[in-house]
Amino acid sequence: MNEIQDLKDRRDQLLAEAKRLHAELLPPEAALESEEPIEPDRKRELRDKYNELKRNFDSRNNNADLLNRKISRRENLANCDSLMAGYVEVMDNWTADEQELNEKRQSLSTRLAQIQQQAVEDMAKARQAETDAATAYAQAVAWGDTEGEETANADAQKAAKNLTAAAEHNRRQTLMMTALQQELVTVDKYIAEAQEKHKGIERTALWLSQTVLEEKWNEAAKTLFDVGGKLWANYNLLGLDHVGLMKLAVPEQGENHGQWTWHELIDRSYQYSARDLVQLGDLPILQQPEDMSNHDQRKDDLNDQASTEQRELA
Repeated sequence: MNEIQDLKDRRDQLLAEAKRLHAELLPPEAALESEEPIEPDRKRELRDKYNELKRNFDSRNNNADLLNRKISRRENLANCDSLMAGYVEVMDNWTADEQELNEKRQSLSTRLAQIQQQAVEDMAKARQAETDAATAYAQAVAWGDTEGEETANADAQKAAKNLTAAAEHNRRQTLMMTALQQELVTVDKYIAEAQEKHKGIERTALWLSQTVLEEKWNEAAKTLFDVGGKLWANYNLLGLDHVGLMKLAVPEQGENHGQWTWHELIDRSYQYSARDLVQLGDLPILQQPEDMSNHDQRKDDLNDQASTEQRELA
């Protein structure tokens, strides 16, 4: 944290200098923009002074911005665990909200479909009843069935009333369907908002993850070059060629954008003597891939077994 505070102190100093330079910029800037005539030599002097002040002002601001980025990066690294836990919690909350909204949407959609189907069926049933009554009335008239005519006429009147009632009910159902559709639009809007919020937090979390992974990359690269420096020194002491290592180039990630090359190996190799290199306990000894040797042994055993079985069958 002391390192971060040092960076903040340097940034604040640069910003203070930038503020002072900005104040010094104003007089020559105002003089140059004035419509009053200025002698050429004086104008050149003002222009040179302004350019120098502006250059220094921009430099201070730019360096302060670079320090701000370093500060932000290092604070994120220092607090990465708590920050990431917070991001994950927020993402989980938005996911839960989206799931709840999707359940509401499903309920609304189901009810809307039910009402739409019921409205169509009710109107069709009422129209069909009126049509059937009219048909029965016409048939009774055709056959001279006075009693049937009266019955059909009563049924037709009843069907007409039912159709009127069904039409009114259909009107109310249409209002409910419109309200449900509007509610669906609102829920869809909330779902889209939840997805957008989740995506935004996820992107922020991924930026933090990238920062941490870049730092781990750099640490792994430094470990690699530490071992590489010992290997280079070992080559020197044995009089071996280094050509196998001279293609090495590993990009640095994060604050700097350079790369580590085999020249780093040379610099590191100078600090190791033969006595240092024979201390194998200082090096992580990688265990040989036992499974590969076992795999080869098993493969040979299987081949021998197959050959024996083929001879027995013959």
